[in-house]
Amino acid sequence: MNLKWTKETLVSDFKVHWISQKFAKLENSVLLTVSGGADSMVMAHLFLKNQIKFAIAHCNFQLRGAEADKDETLVKEWCGNYNILFHTIRFDTKQKVEEWKKGTQETARILRYEWFEQLRILHNYAGIVTAHHANDNVETILINLFKGTGISGMHGILPVNGYLLRPLLNVSKEVILDFAKENNVPYRNDESNFNDDYLRNALRLNVIPQIKKYFPNIIDNVNESIVRFKETETLFNITIERQRKELLEKRGEDYYIPILKLKNREPLNTIFYEFLKPFGFSSLQIPHVLQLQNAESGRFVASSTHRIIRNRNFLIIAALPTVSATDFILIETVPCFLNLGIKEFTFSIIDKKVDIINDPRYAYIDIKDIEFPLILRRKKEGDYFYPLGLAMKKKKVSKFLIDQKVPLHEKDTIWILECSKKIVWVAGYRLDERFKVKASTDKILLVKIN
Repeated sequence: MNLKWTKETLVSDFKVHWISQKFAKLENSVLLTVSGGADSMVMAHLFLKNQIKFAIAHCNFQLRGAEADKDETLVKEWCGNYNILFHTIRFDTKQKVEEWKKGTQETARILRYEWFEQLRILHNYAGIVTAHHANDNVETILINLFKGTGISGMHGILPVNGYLLRPLLNVSKEVILDFAKENNVPYRNDESNFNDDYLRNALRLNVIPQIKKYFPNIIDNVNESIVRFKETETLFNITIERQRKELLEKRGEDYYIPILKLKNREPLNTIFYEFLKPFGFSSLQIPHVLQLQNAESGRFVASSTHRIIRNRNFLIIAALPTVSATDFILIETVPCFLNLGIKEFTFSIIDKKVDIINDPRYAYIDIKDIEFPLILRRKKEGDYFYPLGLAMKKKKVSKFLIDQKVPLHEKDTIWILECSKKIVWVAGYRLDERFKVKASTDKILLVKIN
């Protein structure tokens, strides 16, 4: 990879790079996203000089009045001069900011990429091409580093990400500006780029110039490092995937990590960060997660969507329980069907002659012992019943679940079927002895969890 592109070799270097990155195998035209600034106008010039099939899309966010209109006019006239298909759109960005309650830059980003994708699909473009360059890549790396990142945050902007193509990542801003001047490429300066109210602008205008005083080659040097970071990430991911296969056991929707397998495993901080990042955990939570190895059962650390729980000899990653809008549901008629999110219940009446399936998800209940309405409710403190098979021995539901070694997080999702203030069924676990099918049974109420 040649990181030393110059204004003299930019056209030929771009062509070689486009071919080497296999972009050239794209049969259809690509869609260039052109703002009218130096980066995107130089990009359009390079595509034109190398005779690569393309069309252009331009967004007017109507945030800069006449200046934004002049950007649009420049791009439109350039396309007209070279007979290039031109797409343009005007967004009421301020109205969308109010509607979506998001920042201006984030709103503009969402608007433009949604529109680009619509154009891609409508016109069957092979890809959406943006003019991100080497300086953008350095800024991204520094932002990720300052905020805190794993190894994936160090690969910078990807040259190919789905349908997004970024062929200028090897080219510095300095080379782009020199090339534009040398080749009379028209462009306009966006004055908002000189406003340091935005994080990236502040980094570009205030931080990087100070670093350049001590490290003049920061752009080239960091981009060379990005290549090594990407290669390191490949090796890193192979190792993490091996650790994932050795340590993570999927059971239903949950993941189990045997605590004994963590002994002498290094580096646990990094391993757990990579394991837990997809579940919304931050790097600051990892030390607390590691303490769970020596904690008592029931201790947990939670993210916004999941929690990791110490349960006997395992750490269990589980989704946070969904809180129902009601604590109970009345079942007044049968047949019926209830969708309760992660569980679905079906109630039906069947003949006794049917074969009874030995499965805890099925409850076969003597219909003569039932009085409607039935109540399906959440487990409560103090609940007790007479578990089937224990010869009418009374037992607290909480003690029964402990004996069954039900993981702590699953106890929060258990439903109880109740009739006349008696527990009929601990749903998914055990029927009450008092409601079992008997020799005298004629009809059966069948309740199933799907």
